[in-house]
Amino acid sequence: MAQPPINTAIDSLTAALKGNIIPNQEYILQGSILDASVEVLLHRLRGLCDNVDAALETFHDHEMCFSIRGPNNTQPIQLRVRRSIDQPMMPMQLRYIGQPELGDKSQPTVLRSSIDIGTSNTVVEFLTELGCRKEFEYIAKGYMFRKGRMKITVFKVFKIDEMRKTGALEPMSQSYLVELSVLAPSGQNAIADDMRCFAEQLRPLVQLEKIDYKRLAHGP
Repeated sequence: MAQPPINTAIDSLTAALKGNIIPNQEYILQGSILDASVEVLLHRLRGLCDNVDAALETFHDHEMCFSIRGPNNTQPIQLRVRRSIDQPMMPMQLRYIGQPELGDKSQPTVLRSSIDIGTSNTVVEFLTELGCRKEFEYIAKGYMFRKGRMKITVFKVFKIDEMRKTGALEPMSQSYLVELSVLAPSGQNAIADDMRCFAEQLRPLVQLEKIDYKRLAHGP
């Protein structure tokens, strides 16, 4: 018997998620490295990652985090909007990120729901009209590497309020954030083992690990 047609965008997205067609899970490990050691890390990554003969891939983005209350005042839903400062003609990116799942101790990475959508430059106005509230914003500037399906970013976070006042970027800290991540459909847990093996190759320069966000929020 023929399947009934899918008539709406929401139905199409739901069907794609159930069929594991689109990447909707992010596996992630995070760490940091002091400014004084970042050049050594970049050199190591160039040797380990793909396209080692190409110039370093850089990014310079403005990211805003919005939240909106879920039904029945449940946990707020977070949405992130990112735009490229260096390439203003590129589409803006709207991203939904779910609550991180630490899983059991044998799980090598944090796992969280993640859906990315390219949008027009009116997305901020659209979210505001929906009732979303902007929680914070920042500038992220750094480097991006690829190793198969894995994405590695090394970037520094800057205060956007100070940039607006003085026109100069003021870093939040004297270190760079390092993230190792993979976007994949549900159920591909073998990816986490590949990420753990790659992270071991970056020791002792940087220790990429599962971050317990709840512990950071509430303290030890």
